[in-house]
Amino acid sequence: MTSDPKMSWDIFIQRFPDEARRVADIPDTFAPPPIGPRDEVISKIRAALPDARFDEPSWGTLQGDDYSIDFGIGDDEVLHGITLHVRGSDAVLPHINSVLRILDLRAIDSWTGEFFDPSVAAHSLARWRTYIEEGS
Repeated sequence: MTSDPKMSWDIFIQRFPDEARRVADIPDTFAPPPIGPRDEVISKIRAALPDARFDEPSWGTLQGDDYSIDFGIGDDEVLHGITLHVRGSDAVLPHINSVLRILDLRAIDSWTGEFFDPSVAAHSLARWRTYIEEGS
């Protein structure tokens, strides 16, 4: 794949309102509550993905043979969101699911504009790969 290393399929993780079934259900006035302290969140991610590295306080990485995830966690000590910058093959999908499961959070899929749904994630990732391969 000859993709731009800066371009990624992005997954936005926050503590969304439980009653929201679609992104449109999130009130305009919504302010995400904290996910938790940085060290605790990183510890949970590492428990789910032991090969994840957090060499920088605001950034983590997981590198597989044909995929990668960059974890954008920001500079705050208490996290309100995480962005997963995903690249590569479908082999990355179980890792995304593991992070969401261990954090007990939901996410928004940047390609669908809706809540991340494991049953359509492969299609969404494939759309991103096609976009990249066609030269964006």
